Amino acid sequence: MEYKGYVGTVQFDEEAEIFHGEVINMRDVVTFQADTVEGLKKEFQASIDDYLDFCSERGEEPDKPFSGKLTLRLDPDLHRSIYIRSKKENKSLNNWIIEALGRETRAQPGSPYNSGQSLRD
Repeated sequence: MEYKGYVGTVQFDEEAEIFHGEVINMRDVVTFQADTVEGLKKEFQASIDDYLDFCSERGEEPDKPFSGKLTLRLDPDLHRSIYIRSKKENKSLNNWIIEALGRETRAQPGSPYNSGQSLRD
């Protein structure tokens, strides 16, 4: 689920017959729940809107969805190995790293990673 750049994941509680959701691409905790799919979508959007309103009322900046930029500190030998591997595959270093991380992330059960995400140079 996505709304205003925020991404939510959902689990179904069979015993309670209710959907529980959480916004995952921010540090603050925002949750939502409903007993129907349509209700879940509405509650997800309402939770995001409530969160943004709450921050505005308090004069605080809301936690923004992750930007997609990440700084890494690597061992020089690992950096060299990754660079060589990316060149052998005719890829930019950035694209090679994105693809490697994407493969690893998709390998995890329940991963919300979007495999159709565009790659950037």
